[in-house]
Amino acid sequence: MQEIQPLNIQNYLSFNEINTLLEGVEFIIMAAPSMMNPPAHPIHFTIILNTSEPLPEEIKPMIFEKFCHDYKITATSHLLSNLERIAFGKTTQDTPMPKHIVDDAEAHTIPWKLLYIIDFLGDSEGFQEAKDGLSGWSYSYN
Repeated sequence: MQEIQPLNIQNYLSFNEINTLLEGVEFIIMAAPSMMNPPAHPIHFTIILNTSEPLPEEIKPMIFEKFCHDYKITATSHLLSNLERIAFGKTTQDTPMPKHIVDDAEAHTIPWKLLYIIDFLGDSEGFQEAKDGLSGWSYSYN
């Protein structure tokens, strides 16, 4: 069995680098193994929309349903839909890794941008790697 090595963040993008990175980005989707024990839903999804504006309440469910439909995500739970602090770390991967900054102390030490996220647990046959213990992200451009 191959040993999986965690990604090491070399450094974080500056605020100006974050703005440049996000030019032309529509959204970023992240998938990781669920940390719930036992996981009722095996995949932790985070969808980061490239907007710092709050979404109107009446369209939030429609956006969530569209993502679930497009990515064949089923049986969702633990939904968080809000503006949140997102940093971007440089790793050995081609694109910077988004990082949801929850800790206030950490938010004072690295640059971040307030972006709209949809964070939830779910299942999908299209994300087998996350079920196998790997995490990943993909940028979608306009």
